[in-house]
Amino acid sequence: MSNEELTNIRGRLAPDNTGTVYMLSAGYDGTNKKAYIRLYEPESEEIFLWYDNTGHLPYLISKEPASELENNNRITGHEGFKGFDEVIRYDALEEKDILVTKIKAGDPLSIGGSHNAIRGYLDESWENRIRYYACYVYDQGLVPGMPYRVVDGNLVADEWSLSAEIEKQFNDVLVNTEERFKEPMLDWARLLQAPIPNIRRVAVDIEVRPSVQNRMPSADEAIDPIITVAFAGSDGLRKVIMFDDLNTGEIVTDVPGADEVIQFATERQLIEETLRVIDEYPIVLTFNGDDFDFKFLRNRARNLGVPDVNIPITLGRRFAFLTNGVHVDLYQFFRNRSIQGYAFGNSYREFSLDDIAMGILNQGKIKVDFNNLNMQDMAEYCMQDTYITYLLTSFNDNLVMNLMIMLQRISKMIMEDLSRFGVSRWILALMEWMHRKEGWLIPNTQDIILHKGGTTTTAMIKGKKYQGAIVRDPVPGIHFEVTVVDFASLYPSAIHNWNLSYDTLLCNHEDCKSNIIPGTSHWVCTHRSGMTSDLIGSLKDLRVLWYKPKAKDKSLSKDMQQYYHVTQQALKVFLNASYGVFGAESFPLYCPPLAESTAAVGRFAMDEAGKKATELGVDILYGDTDSVFLAHPTKEQTDALVKWADDFLHIDLEVEKTYRYAIFSKRKKNYLGVYKDGSMDIKGLTGKKRHIPPILKAAFEGLTHILSNVQTMDEFPRAKEDIKGLVTEVHERLKNREFKIEEVAFQMQLGKPLKAYDTNPQHVKAARMLVEMGHEIAQGDIIRYVVTKNDVKPSIIAEPKDVYIKKYEEYLESTFEQLLDALDMSFDALVGRPQQKSLSAFFG
Repeated sequence: MSNEELTNIRGRLAPDNTGTVYMLSAGYDGTNKKAYIRLYEPESEEIFLWYDNTGHLPYLISKEPASELENNNRITGHEGFKGFDEVIRYDALEEKDILVTKIKAGDPLSIGGSHNAIRGYLDESWENRIRYYACYVYDQGLVPGMPYRVVDGNLVADEWSLSAEIEKQFNDVLVNTEERFKEPMLDWARLLQAPIPNIRRVAVDIEVRPSVQNRMPSADEAIDPIITVAFAGSDGLRKVIMFDDLNTGEIVTDVPGADEVIQFATERQLIEETLRVIDEYPIVLTFNGDDFDFKFLRNRARNLGVPDVNIPITLGRRFAFLTNGVHVDLYQFFRNRSIQGYAFGNSYREFSLDDIAMGILNQGKIKVDFNNLNMQDMAEYCMQDTYITYLLTSFNDNLVMNLMIMLQRISKMIMEDLSRFGVSRWILALMEWMHRKEGWLIPNTQDIILHKGGTTTTAMIKGKKYQGAIVRDPVPGIHFEVTVVDFASLYPSAIHNWNLSYDTLLCNHEDCKSNIIPGTSHWVCTHRSGMTSDLIGSLKDLRVLWYKPKAKDKSLSKDMQQYYHVTQQALKVFLNASYGVFGAESFPLYCPPLAESTAAVGRFAMDEAGKKATELGVDILYGDTDSVFLAHPTKEQTDALVKWADDFLHIDLEVEKTYRYAIFSKRKKNYLGVYKDGSMDIKGLTGKKRHIPPILKAAFEGLTHILSNVQTMDEFPRAKEDIKGLVTEVHERLKNREFKIEEVAFQMQLGKPLKAYDTNPQHVKAARMLVEMGHEIAQGDIIRYVVTKNDVKPSIIAEPKDVYIKKYEEYLESTFEQLLDALDMSFDALVGRPQQKSLSAFFG
């Protein structure tokens, strides 16, 4: 089941007239056969339901005329068939308006999704895989996250505009912007500057007592008792409820962080109270609630006889939905790579609640022994989990909730989808919304491939379909006074400046065929601007010209600076992913020449920047994707390079950072930079990898500490002696097995359910061993294991004598060798291993 099929919809119906309300979500009510909108009303802090009153119906599109389709009895005789509408759509691939036929149905499943859907009775059809609630949002021009009003029963956009002062400032900023971008940028600004409500919400966490020790309870079967539930709400609710399933007689009255503690006589009472609280809030937050908490809670409630009408949770194929509010699973949101990298700067590495909370909040879970927990311990553990789940949405003035609202407004996605799907789905939703707004036919993937073809450059990396970003060979060794200049938004700038879009590349105009993209055989249209170019260009300029400077404007209040920061982060997340999606075969608007051309323009910019730097007398130490590493340039040289990039490439080049010194190995994407304050920037080096054993990680951190204290080249001999002592000490500990087993354990997260792995890498092998021992292993679990002579072993059953020391010596060497090479040091010499000699050493 999905939002397409929800039938148990509850909530207050919107009155005929309201004040300002905010659109959070949309769905389809299978009982009433209508689309509905979930609106948040900030005065009452409740959800209103507004049902479609326009008669809108699900449909797909055919290029056959209605007169021919009328002869298809399988369509006209289909029980869901409701009629034909002939309409004009612009076909961007054919570059002309065409007449198409809408085939309408009474419900979404009649269009697609059932074995006898209308879609199956056509050789070709378009727009047949768009979820109906998304189709409705697109057709009505609705923008999730934006303010609306209900007026005489009709849903209308709330009249909101920029203040005269802001609009004047904005127009002043846009004075040198291309005319075609000014109005779209103003529209975006009106959308993004609209107020954001502080939405009433509650975080929920449940704890279950497993019937088998060390085995995670099954959410599908839900045979184990729920013994503790905790709540933390934006309205101040801090509550723990408990059930003494073992009849210990233990009474819990005080739990740190909780204002209310209740013990129920039965588990059913506890569950009914949990469901009551959940049903009261517009937004309910969980961490992994889709896969566990809500799935278990719903199934356990059923097992104990709670009627379905009293269970406000509906399970879909992958997600858990609420019949009254909106469920946001923060595990799904924070595991989004774009959120992790672009919004939070990789401040967390793994996707457990503890890792994310420690990385962002510097607060973590309570460490407990689950085999020896009393009720007091369980209550404290559960309350802390719930509180940090809530805190992840409230820190920095509700940054994450505000970020979600901003991303909704940009992507046009409902909150349930925005918080669960990756950035490629966000971009797709926006593109589909724009196609409907402009009256364009949304093409099928095969249409784009047929018209635009494949790639023409040769990939340098095995498995890639075209040549990607440029990476210059580094100059190995130690280099002082290194300045790194970075092309701001290189790929969005390429899309913008070169008018790159699926509808403009390889157009039909003869006179455009000379407008070749550098490094490719592709040409781009000169007669009209492309949808992708306009979209990405306006968002890029909006961020660079308005939101990014405003986020640093000290004359603004802290609240306003924070607002601008959140907005520019939301735009950054979106823009930085905009290039890659068009080169992904799974993306419905997959266009290989578009991705290839974007990469080619990026390479061209990097090549030209390298030539210009050399012309200015600056040595280039390294170049990677959009960054150029310069050897001790003067301010005048840097300024000249920045000005040239703006004048010649029309791309902003910024001084990103300056290192006291940097160490480059012979390998690309592997270097260490030391800032003037001693902090470090480590890229690609093995010792930085999060999965390596603690003994090696600690050794690498020791190495970086030594290097951070080096101020001049003259201090390196002493540093090398310290490094030698460090490596020797760790090597001796390994050789003599002077370690605890957890110090040599690798730790890897299961990225998917165990049964989904077709191969058997080490951490999967160890996980399968744990399953055989009776442990329940789930997606997201951290698997800890050691390497033995012939296999691996879960760390919980391993002993020091099991560890294959020779392999760990190799790991130690690989951890250090990249930097040791750059420092002209030999690992073999450090550990007293015989060194191989080259032929030149014998005969020289």
